[in-house]
Amino acid sequence: MMQSTRVWLSLGSNIEREKNIRAAVSTLQRMFGHLILSSVYEGEAVGFQGAPFFNMVVGLETDRGPLELVALFRGIEFDQGRKRGTDKFAPRSIDIDLLTYGDQVIQSDQLSLPRDEITRYSFVLLPLAEVAGEERHPPTGLSYRELWQRFDQASQPLQPVNIDL
Repeated sequence: MMQSTRVWLSLGSNIEREKNIRAAVSTLQRMFGHLILSSVYEGEAVGFQGAPFFNMVVGLETDRGPLELVALFRGIEFDQGRKRGTDKFAPRSIDIDLLTYGDQVIQSDQLSLPRDEITRYSFVLLPLAEVAGEERHPPTGLSYRELWQRFDQASQPLQPVNIDL
């Protein structure tokens, strides 16, 4: 039997934000059971002009492999109306990204973990620091809390949003 692994995911939506975040969390709870949920944050679209996003981080335990998880998350996105086009930066009903898989560092054509968005975007790093502040980012060895403290927070402001999940 495979060992259970803690994984962290980021969820984001800028189309029917509250409905889509809630639906994704509900689907993940049905599939994986207990989830660790960060607060939900609102922030401006990064990389394109668009409606503000709601973002959060979700932690769960799984014995599924990372590529299987990515495929599963793509299916959830599709079921929630996500249209994947050639434009990487576009409005989306829901975006579910695998951020970490235990403390593994994976660099392949299909997958790069931990995702580089962790250190580049406040909407990923702040909620991750909130729920996994003492865990260490494998490539840097720094805790997520330390990474957040060093981050240029004023460059990508976020506001907490009160949503019952």
